[in-house]
Amino acid sequence: MAEYDLSKTIIPYLDRHLAFPLLAHLVETSLFPVEQVQAAQYELAKGTNMLDYAVSLFEQLHPDEEIPEEFSGKREKAVSTNERLQLEAQAVLDVIENPDVAQALRQDKNQNLQYLKDNYNLTLEQITALYNFGQFQYTYGNYSGAADYLYHFRVLSTDNDLNTSAHWGKLASDILTGKWETALEELNTLRDVVDSRSPSTLLAASAEPAALTQLHSRTWLVHWSLFVYFNHPQGRTLLLETFLSPTYLNTIQTSSPWILRYIATAAILSRKSAAGGSAASSRVRHSIREIVKVIQTEEYQYQDPVTSFLKELYVEFDFEAAQRELTLADRVVGDDFFLGEFREEFLDNARYLISEAYCRIHQRIDIGDLSERLNLSRDEGEKWIVNLIRETRMGAEAKIDLEKNVIEIHRSPLPIYQSVIEKTRGLAFRTQALGTGMLHSPQQPQQSQPQPAVVEGAP
Repeated sequence: MAEYDLSKTIIPYLDRHLAFPLLAHLVETSLFPVEQVQAAQYELAKGTNMLDYAVSLFEQLHPDEEIPEEFSGKREKAVSTNERLQLEAQAVLDVIENPDVAQALRQDKNQNLQYLKDNYNLTLEQITALYNFGQFQYTYGNYSGAADYLYHFRVLSTDNDLNTSAHWGKLASDILTGKWETALEELNTLRDVVDSRSPSTLLAASAEPAALTQLHSRTWLVHWSLFVYFNHPQGRTLLLETFLSPTYLNTIQTSSPWILRYIATAAILSRKSAAGGSAASSRVRHSIREIVKVIQTEEYQYQDPVTSFLKELYVEFDFEAAQRELTLADRVVGDDFFLGEFREEFLDNARYLISEAYCRIHQRIDIGDLSERLNLSRDEGEKWIVNLIRETRMGAEAKIDLEKNVIEIHRSPLPIYQSVIEKTRGLAFRTQALGTGMLHSPQQPQQSQPQPAVVEGAP
């Protein structure tokens, strides 16, 4: 299913270090020739200070060739640079880790800088050594150390550009060390920075119009956030809340419609759990309606088996086509870097959606026919349907007649006020989105995407 792989589409929006896990996944899935993936890994590694890793990749690609001498020179330069930056950064850390200094520091950064200058002759330029060393630590793969130095720098620095750059670097470091709670906090903080600050300062040295620069920043943030949202326990619900907000939905439709795969998958993964009546159930339940409308609108730009499954099920009401698309979607989800571990959960929830939709338009359902539409054998389908009715709210409406092998649906009439609520529920959201679109006419993104300054970026 290489034609549905999004790695080549997503990597240009990632820092090169964040791209390494995606390429390693491609080696495992064998969607592409291993030699091609290793060549891509080598090209990325050459641009970092992870020289041992680059050398090992070179040896795998060219087992009969000698290691280029340039690596020896790079290693010597990296060691000397590391020692110099470490000395500069340690001089700052020795001061700020002093218990007396830690007690004297306040919320006001300007006051703190004045205190450090008066008492320890520490200037803003010297504090920048923390940023430089943290960035260097990141380039050779010491992500935990990079996160610490960038955090300490951000606490003291008043340089908005470097602070924003440190935000990106701290987020990348937290992602690569698997600290998902910390990464979520950093992601929320960075999103506030991107949304609230002047767009012209969000990306360093940008000569683009402010609105386009902010669009690029949000596009990068959307792609980086996938690591967090598909690893944090509450990530799928948080993804829906963020990506379906007018601002980010507009960003996705304008510059990255392929993210619809992840929005659709998050909605499917959350749908069955929402049937239990949790606090988020109403929002999640109605998010599928909004997603289906967006999928229809953006079909000319992007579609894959996951989005097509929802379209066939909720727009065309073609259960046979939905079944075919689900078979393909199961393979696509299994091969996707972000979605692979949710494969079984995705399939189970997708079957729930089919059952729910099928039961809504039928009053008497043959269990064998429904099992076939769920890609299950008759016995498997019967067990699955019994469990579904027992575990969800369908149990109040559905009764199984095992002698006739049918499900009978008995629905209570929907009150008039409830019908009005259902039809008007999305009006506020659609009105807000329409108003935003009229006030801020989106500009088409350029081919080359600028990157946050802290990290090296994909080539």
